[in-house]
Amino acid sequence: MKILARPPLHLVLVLSGLMSLGSLSTDMYLPALPTIGAAYGVSVARVQLTLTTFLAGFCGGQLIWGPIGDQYGRRFPAGIGLLIFAIGSIGCAESGSVAQMIVWRAFQAFGASAGPVLARAMVRDLFARNKAAKMLSLLIVVMGIAPLLGPLLGGFVLTHWVWQGIFWIQAALGIGGVIGLTTIRETLRQENRQHLRPTEMLISYGQLLSQRRLLGYGLTSGCYYGATYAYLAGSPFVYINLYHVPPQLYGWLFGLNIVGMMVMNLLNGRLVMAVGSDRMLRYGVAAIAAGGVVLAIDGWTGWAGLAGLVAPIFVIIAMNGAVVANAVAGALSAFPRKAGAASAVVGALQFGMGILSTAMTGWFADGTAFTFAWIIALMSVGCLVANLLLIPRPSVPSP
Repeated sequence: MKILARPPLHLVLVLSGLMSLGSLSTDMYLPALPTIGAAYGVSVARVQLTLTTFLAGFCGGQLIWGPIGDQYGRRFPAGIGLLIFAIGSIGCAESGSVAQMIVWRAFQAFGASAGPVLARAMVRDLFARNKAAKMLSLLIVVMGIAPLLGPLLGGFVLTHWVWQGIFWIQAALGIGGVIGLTTIRETLRQENRQHLRPTEMLISYGQLLSQRRLLGYGLTSGCYYGATYAYLAGSPFVYINLYHVPPQLYGWLFGLNIVGMMVMNLLNGRLVMAVGSDRMLRYGVAAIAAGGVVLAIDGWTGWAGLAGLVAPIFVIIAMNGAVVANAVAGALSAFPRKAGAASAVVGALQFGMGILSTAMTGWFADGTAFTFAWIIALMSVGCLVANLLLIPRPSVPSP
């Protein structure tokens, strides 16, 4: 069902909003992590569990929402997910301890995970492969507003309100998303719906994971997510505590990376039709691996201080524009009738690697910048390795 030559503005806004839920749920509260830890009197590693738990819920939730979307359509399950997200956000705001917040963050994550997996499936319902990559790049540019403004808004709330206000704002955005869904039509035709029992769902996932190409795209983008979430988990403490960056300035440094990501996505949208999504993907992972090596060297030696961390991280985050959209489009193109399940597998691999990297950031934390630097570097090089070993050499572009 490829019915659109050019997506209408309201569709772009709704889909980008759905895809933003994960980053919005993390980026807004990043500046508040040290404050939350101080408020509850717990360690850095304990507070980071709220991020790790969120990623775990987000990862597992996608595996559930994907087949639901293939069976019942995309729009209604997405609305249910948004409502769950809003309830979870309220629970986080009202938590009396970090332990309670950890539980509510998992609940919030489960609802939020419906957004990106179903939004990606909607794109696959409507567009062919390279056009889907172009559309995903456009969505990422628009959704880039969320992580750009998220830390700034979080810092503003910390300055003028209380940290719980961050989660009240997220709850309001979840309700707004439900309203936005009423403006778009269902994209999955009745004849294309899959009716799977739980055992059949597990078999379907096993079949998808046995496909080398899908695994390659999933692990390539998964390692990229691992690098990104190691940055999200480690940078507030490295920047704010180690280099004494004010929370508001942290938001601007974070926003600089998002600007780079948005620019690269715009370039990917322009180049992918001529160069091909696989070739753009390979260029991106090569740049990410190089940035990771430079970052690890600076984290170990401290030769360029804060600037030596900011510059390679900028390159890594910016390459989102060449990696995520092209990897997702490549993975979904081979399974048009299982777009929801394939999207869920890719999403689970992405956030599964995010869980691993954030957990490692807490486990190996030693009060220096090197821990989060070498973890980001490890994941960055992993992007290149997975791409070279599991994805065939880029071929001639096709529409």
